[in-house]
Amino acid sequence: MLENIRLSLRGIWSHKLRSFLTMLGVIIGIASIIAIVSIVEGTNQRLEKSLIGSGNNVVNLTLCQGDWPYDFSSGVPDNVPMVSEDTLSAIESLDNVTGVTAYHQRQGWGTVYYKDKGMSNGYVTGIQENYFHVMEYDLISGRTFKDNEYTSGKKVAIIDETAKNTLFEGENPVGAVIEIKQEPFTIVGVAKNRNAVEADYESIDDYYMNGSESRIGTVFIPFGTWPVIYQYDEPESVGVKVTETKEMQPGSKAAAEILNMNVMNGEYSYGTGTEDNYADDLKTLTNAIQMMLVGIASLSLLVGGIGVMNIMLVSVTERTSEIGLKKALGAKRRVILWQFLTESAVLTSFGGILGIIAGIALAKGISVVTGMDFGISVPWIIISVLFSMFIGILFGAMPANQASKLNPIDALRRE
Repeated sequence: MLENIRLSLRGIWSHKLRSFLTMLGVIIGIASIIAIVSIVEGTNQRLEKSLIGSGNNVVNLTLCQGDWPYDFSSGVPDNVPMVSEDTLSAIESLDNVTGVTAYHQRQGWGTVYYKDKGMSNGYVTGIQENYFHVMEYDLISGRTFKDNEYTSGKKVAIIDETAKNTLFEGENPVGAVIEIKQEPFTIVGVAKNRNAVEADYESIDDYYMNGSESRIGTVFIPFGTWPVIYQYDEPESVGVKVTETKEMQPGSKAAAEILNMNVMNGEYSYGTGTEDNYADDLKTLTNAIQMMLVGIASLSLLVGGIGVMNIMLVSVTERTSEIGLKKALGAKRRVILWQFLTESAVLTSFGGILGIIAGIALAKGISVVTGMDFGISVPWIIISVLFSMFIGILFGAMPANQASKLNPIDALRRE
């Protein structure tokens, strides 16, 4: 086999231009496939990031009624207990889960005020001790909650930067008193999500579809203080942090199964609401488009394969005397067959490798020009190399078979 590969490389090098032109169809086909897959892969990664996570690999599971988050203003649902420490421990023990925290959260108009300024549709979140660690928040001023404040019901709060900019406009908020549902809370700190970025919106649709939530402020209060302004025994939401973005969907489904084991009312279930459905639907659509375009691009590989078969037939004709001599010296049919199959496979494999390089460069160029994301798919790279090798074997089979069947006497007579 190694000798066949060496002979193949020598043959390709001795006819460089002819070999390149033969590989051109394979290069174009593989490059088209890799470029398409790279753009679709980048699109899927962007969907995962925008619909499921914002860079911190945290998925939020909330109690849902159908596909929509449950409205706790309707009261505490029946047969849905609060999340226990044992349940949180079971979720944290899942593979690829690095952290888990339970929290309460409400969003509402006119809930938070400072003097005469209100925070439109702001969030109020009741947090446990590890919330900032799991959700990757950093304290930028003031202090975090003390251990006893998480359980004592003390009216203290931490706000994020958006809430600070909305309510205080340059003032130092630490020590100020805000109202949450007409209850006074003293601000003790300001926090910022380390993954938060300033978005650049090109239209109002971009704002509402992707970024309006990033403009809504959040006020954090201790977990034990939640019943002071809302309800007792209210089921929590759960934040689950995983090792990487691709683990967010499987991780959220596994965590939801554990949470739903304790829900005795079939009307309710823990989940991500409509986000997973949107992500699944959009990924299904993009993957369907990918397969259709890959199928079209594969046609050029068939054209390239026909070119390979044609050149290999020419090569058999050129090397008839060489084949006859080898057979006269005792070379068996399978030796000749494998020699030409190896040469054909090596030729198309080189074409596949060059096609992969060209495809990645093409995808990067498209990304730069159009602003679309692109991602490199290692499985598709491996598939492309193997497929190009298969094309060489498939279309090189007939010329190799023809060479192996040559009569050594007739082959030696031919000039």
